Amino acid sequence: MLEWLERLAGSYGIAGDAGSLLALGVAIAGVLILAVATDWLVRHQLVRLAARIISRTHGRWDDRLLQEGVFKSLAHLAPAIVIYAFASAFGPAREWIERLAFVYMIAISAVVVNSALKVALAIYQESEGSRGRPIQGWIQLVSILVYILAAIGMFSVLLNREPWGLLTGLGALSAVLLLVFRDSILGFVASVQLSNNNMVRRGDWISMPSHGADGSVIEVSLYTVKVQNWDMTISTIPTQALITNSFKNWRGMEESEGRRIKRAVYIDISTIRLCSDEMLERFERFDLIGDYVRSKRQELVDYNRERDVDGSQLVNGRRLTNVGTFRAYIEAYLRGHPKIHQGMTFLVRQLAPGTDGLPIEIYVFSSDQAWANYEGIQSDIFDHVLAVAPEFGLRIHQRPSGHELLGAAREMGQGPDPG
Repeated sequence: MLEWLERLAGSYGIAGDAGSLLALGVAIAGVLILAVATDWLVRHQLVRLAARIISRTHGRWDDRLLQEGVFKSLAHLAPAIVIYAFASAFGPAREWIERLAFVYMIAISAVVVNSALKVALAIYQESEGSRGRPIQGWIQLVSILVYILAAIGMFSVLLNREPWGLLTGLGALSAVLLLVFRDSILGFVASVQLSNNNMVRRGDWISMPSHGADGSVIEVSLYTVKVQNWDMTISTIPTQALITNSFKNWRGMEESEGRRIKRAVYIDISTIRLCSDEMLERFERFDLIGDYVRSKRQELVDYNRERDVDGSQLVNGRRLTNVGTFRAYIEAYLRGHPKIHQGMTFLVRQLAPGTDGLPIEIYVFSSDQAWANYEGIQSDIFDHVLAVAPEFGLRIHQRPSGHELLGAAREMGQGPDPG
C-alpha cells in the first residue's frame, strides 16, 4: 500500500522523503478512518439489528447476552481487527502496531468470555437445581484463570516470547503467587468442599453467631457467603470460615415434616402433692383426662387392695400426683392439637429439679414450619399450659420481683408502706 501511495505522490511531483511521509500519513489516516467507520457500523448498526432480532425470540440466553453487553464488547474487536489487518500501513511501526492490536483483542476476548460466564451463572441460578449445587465459586475461579491466561498471552505478545517460556519463569515466583492468591486458593478449596459435601446451598437458613449471621443464604461465591439476616441486614462470611468454624444449617428442619418445639415450664416444688379423692373427682370432670383418671384410679385401687394397703394415709401404696396428672393432661392436650405432628418425636417429660423448680419439658414437632405460624402455635400451647397449671394445684415458679419482696415485707410488718 505504501509503495502504491508513494508512486501516486510521485506522479504529482512529490518524491523523496516528502513523498514517503505523505504516503505514510495518508495510509495511517485511511486505516484509522476505516477502523472508526467499522466501529460505528458494527456498534450502531449490527448490534442494534441483533438487539431487534433478539427481542423477537423466546430464548433466555440471547436476552441475557444482550443485557450483559456481550455483543457491545464483541463490537470492540472490529476496529482492532482492521488495524491488525492493515498494520503494514504504519510502515516501520508495523510490528508494534500488530502487537498492540493483538493485545487489545486478547483483552477484549477475556472481557467477552467473563461476561458470557456471568450470563451462564445467572441462567443457572434461575433453575431449580442451583439450590442444591451452587457454581458461583467455580465460575469465579474460571474467570480468574481466563484473566491470568489473557495476561500471560498479552505479555508474551508484547515481549515476543512463547507463553510457555513465561509460564516456566513464573514457576520461580510460585511462592509469591501463592502469597498473592492465598485467599483465592483457600476460598476455592472451601467452595469445593461446601459444594461436594452439600453443606450450604443458596436459600438455606444458617446460623453462625461467631459472624453475626442468622438468616437465608443469598450468595455462595469463591471468597464469601452472603447471608441476609432476618432483620434484613447482610452478613458476609469468608467461605473458608464455614469449613473451619461451626455453624447450624436449618435445611434438615425445612425438609422434614415438622419443626421442633422444645421448651419447659418450671413447677414450684412446694405445690407438688399426692392427689386426694376430692382432687381426683374434680380431675375426672376434665374432658381431656377424665377417662385417664378413672382408669388410673381403678388400677391403683386394685393394686392397693391386692396388697392390703392401709388407705387411711395417702403415703401408703400407689397414688396419683397432681404433677403427674398435669403431665398426662398436657400430653392429651397435645395429642388432640391439630398443629402438632403426631408421627414425630413426642415427649412430655420431667427434667432434673433445680433451684428454679421442677422442669416439665414439652418436646414435640409443629406440623407448620413457617416461622410466624410456628411461633404462634408454640405461644398458644404455653399460654394454655401456664393457665391450667393452677387447676391442678400447681404454681409456676418464677424469681420474686422487688414488688413481691416489698409485699412480703409489709405482711411481716418490716417494710415501709408505699401508700
